[in-house]
Amino acid sequence: QVQLVESGGGVVQPGGSLRLSCTISGSTMKIHRMAWYRQVPGNRREMVASMPTDFSPIYGDFVKGRFTMSRDNAQNTAYLQMSSLKLEDTAVYRCLANLRTWDRRDPYDLWGQGTQVTVAS
Repeated sequence: QVQLVESGGGVVQPGGSLRLSCTISGSTMKIHRMAWYRQVPGNRREMVASMPTDFSPIYGDFVKGRFTMSRDNAQNTAYLQMSSLKLEDTAVYRCLANLRTWDRRDPYDLWGQGTQVTVAS
């Protein structure tokens, strides 16, 4: 069974940095896109960064050069390096992969369980 495994969340002071990781475990046929989203309870989910395979990432407007998304295609892993973190970056960050597997030939979205990022003084 294909799953997304996230890691790297935690508590950090304003101005600090964190790096999130998201690894696809299991056998896949094709990964079309990986992305990071975030959500605060009571607010709508927003896209942090999205990176189609073999393309450059795009970012939400609020990122403003503070975050960098990268991928290691050989490891089926995506990273989100976050710097200059602000209080308002506090949220649950979830990884998304749009992919096809040998069992599901049509592309579908697979979500990770989420990792909490808390920015606090």
